Amino acid sequence: MIPASGNLTPDELREAVAQREIDTVIVGFTDMQGRLVGKRVSARLFLEDTMEHGAECCNYLLTVDVDVNTIDGYALTSWDSGYGDMAMVPDLSTLRRIPWLPGTALVIADLTQASDHSPISVSPRAILMRQIDRLAERGLTPFVGTELEFLVFDDDYRSAWKNGYRDLTPGSDYNTDYALQGSTRLEPLLRDIRNSMDDAGMYCEGVKGECNLGQQEIAFRYAHALPTCDNHSIYKSGSKEIAAAHGKSITFMAKFNEREGNSCHVHTSLRDEAGVPVFSDPTAADGMSPVFRHFIAGQLAAMREFTLLYAPNINSYKRFVPGSFAPTAVAWGHDNRTCALRVVGRGHAMRVENRVPGGDVNQYLAVAGMLASGMYGVEHELELGEPLTGNAYTSDIERVPTTLHEAADLFEHSALAREVFGDEVVEHYTHAARVEVAAYDAAVTDWERIRGFERL
Repeated sequence: MIPASGNLTPDELREAVAQREIDTVIVGFTDMQGRLVGKRVSARLFLEDTMEHGAECCNYLLTVDVDVNTIDGYALTSWDSGYGDMAMVPDLSTLRRIPWLPGTALVIADLTQASDHSPISVSPRAILMRQIDRLAERGLTPFVGTELEFLVFDDDYRSAWKNGYRDLTPGSDYNTDYALQGSTRLEPLLRDIRNSMDDAGMYCEGVKGECNLGQQEIAFRYAHALPTCDNHSIYKSGSKEIAAAHGKSITFMAKFNEREGNSCHVHTSLRDEAGVPVFSDPTAADGMSPVFRHFIAGQLAAMREFTLLYAPNINSYKRFVPGSFAPTAVAWGHDNRTCALRVVGRGHAMRVENRVPGGDVNQYLAVAGMLASGMYGVEHELELGEPLTGNAYTSDIERVPTTLHEAADLFEHSALAREVFGDEVVEHYTHAARVEVAAYDAAVTDWERIRGFERL
């Protein structure tokens, strides 16, 4: 494999700083909403101090809503505790150039208490790392790929905001799924994103048009679960910045309009200590190993209880529409896109695709949920039922939750969630969901005004 050019060692960063190629280092992490947040520090300060000791930020960043409002009811921090600091400790294996921001490098940080440097257990990255450690105890390593869809608009972000995100001009006028000519007009933007991500140390596989107007998907090579999720955050944030530089905007909303939503299908496989994939068995009629069957059975068993980790927002549940390619049934099948879990590939490429998450997902939480539930199935040797053939939308199989309120209830009362994640994590993210539900219930929407202003 050709080494990614954007990755930096500390010595390479020192040389780049000495040559005045880099003057700024972003120290960032992914918050509850899946956003890359943090601060910019001078490259000189990073090398002299931050690289070893970290940087501070307010601990409210893991307790605010999408508008960065302070919210009561979290155990992590509050007005009563003074909203103190937490430390962002750089993971130097993630250090890289950010070519779309001149003179800039970026490093992903782990979060710890500023006082004693103990881990912040509700941090999304920490939640995933604990599940990776659990697999490592069994000699297993997870490999993951995330397929993130988005919509492109010809309007820039500030114009879209000023217009209340109404009457935007999509990047295409018709369905461009797999279309080449219809996507060419977007190619200057898409090519810039692809090449920029490659130059930031990622392995971009390509791009394809999708069904909604202006909808595209840029795919990246699968990798170990942690760098895949780190890269997901950098890509999602960076692609918006690149779009803004082109005078356009993109959204990863799960459901922007009544057409097809943005998905984020997540592919998962496991390897043993020798690096050998464990999901395939050439002697089995379907090619699936017992470990793989148990893993899928575990994901199915916990699907409803863990949906909050896959669909974290009010809008997430608007995707789950029959015939939309977003799943509604808690089912699995061989290469069946109507099921929540789709088994694809053969031999070493055999893997499971979880089709529940949308483009708004927090990838660390989603992958943590998939690994935790899958390993629950392996550890308890859960039996996998027969694959669904035909249309899962019209089947009588149990459904995924249809609202954030329902998903929060299921997660809050899940004994498995409390066992594998801990009470602190369950209560933290349940509370975040309750806050969103309350805010949505209090909002008066355009839909209500249109239907009720004159006619009711």
